[in-house]
Amino acid sequence: MSFSIGIVGLPNVGKSTLFNALTRSKQANVQNYPFCTIDPNVGVVEVPDERLSKLAEVSQSKKIIPTTIEFVDIAGLVAGASIGEGLGNKFLSHIREVDAIVQVVRAFQDDNIIHVNNKVNPTDDAAVINTELALADLQTTEKRLKAAKTSAKGIGAKEFQVQADLFQKVFDHLQTGAPARKLTYTGDEMVFMNELHLLTMKPMLYVVNVDEGKTNAPKISVSAEQIEISAKLEAELADLSPEEARAYLKELGVTETGLDKLIIAGYKLLNLVTFLTSGEPETRAWTVKANTKAPAAAGVIHTDFVKGFVKADVVGWQDFVAFGGWSKLKETGKMRLEGKEYIVQDGDVVYFHINA
Repeated sequence: MSFSIGIVGLPNVGKSTLFNALTRSKQANVQNYPFCTIDPNVGVVEVPDERLSKLAEVSQSKKIIPTTIEFVDIAGLVAGASIGEGLGNKFLSHIREVDAIVQVVRAFQDDNIIHVNNKVNPTDDAAVINTELALADLQTTEKRLKAAKTSAKGIGAKEFQVQADLFQKVFDHLQTGAPARKLTYTGDEMVFMNELHLLTMKPMLYVVNVDEGKTNAPKISVSAEQIEISAKLEAELADLSPEEARAYLKELGVTETGLDKLIIAGYKLLNLVTFLTSGEPETRAWTVKANTKAPAAAGVIHTDFVKGFVKADVVGWQDFVAFGGWSKLKETGKMRLEGKEYIVQDGDVVYFHINA
């Protein structure tokens, strides 16, 4: 199961610099003018996980395969994008395709880099983007609301009236400037909401692009998480070997990279957990939504495993390492036999038994 995160923001806030650093690539244009990114850049990033090497050592695995997250660097948004300003609807269509949004706002000072609004104010930058997302969603909701009201007068009126009532509630909420994700929906309502593909339904995280060594950025929103990253520092680290990067971070007194911060925050934002499989052929990480039951987790490995699921051997990764792998665990009582109702936990090492 793959997950994608869209990196958005005003032009020249450091989105593409951050994208290049995270993906250790040079594919995103970082020229000093608005809209230097036009088509979205896509990069797949391996998720660092120290557990994998420890499991692989025990299992004497031939390969280590980490899980991945896809980052999408999307063209800069400006005021009026919802009615076609800048790259307008082309930009917005790219956002609809991602699972979550990382909104980059600028807090760094550099007179050589143009700010599209001629002032550095991360809170104002976020307000522009959030307004445009809400306006785009208003247009989408209004169209569906009109269609539902018309259909409510004909055959199947009751079902369409339910939709009309829902869309009216969402429309009124969006007019206050609040995102659609802040409303509470029933299971039946979520079916219709998923069909709308609203931008403000997506989970969002703020990344404040700060000057190197600065950690006093303002709080953008009380209702959304934020992390602080220096895109310039991340770009410098991307040009170094892993060993050199670790030494440089230690010299700066920094304990984790921007990629580490973003992945941890991204997993929390998307409500993800990682389970692991380990044997001689390979040790591998797999990502699923939290509260995923064992058969569905097995289906991430192969879709046929959902129907063929029989049971699963499960052990915490630390016990797997401490007691020397599958062959020795059976004697310890640490290994559990779990059935179809078991909810997979982060850090579980799992061996699925499948009826072919």
